[in-house]
Amino acid sequence: MSPANSRISAVRHSSTAASSTELLIRNVPFQRLGRKIALLFKTDLRFQSSAVMALQEASEAYLVGLFEDTKLCAIHAKRVHIVP
Repeated sequence: MSPANSRISAVRHSSTAASSTELLIRNVPFQRLGRKIALLFKTDLRFQSSAVMALQEASEAYLVGLFEDTKLCAIHAKRVHIVP
């Protein structure tokens, strides 16, 4: 696959992901991580399912914004790849 085709494929995937409203992170692993982090602060905590969903939506919105900013920085620096 040529670099141009892979870029087109990435853009298609990005646009379909942007138009969908489903969450990107699976619920159970996110819940597990949230409970593990909460245990560091206080034991015997209970979470409403709506609260966990709100945390997950806010976390994903933050991460999406962070990746969008990263992409803009890479474009500004005339980079093709984003590496950690």
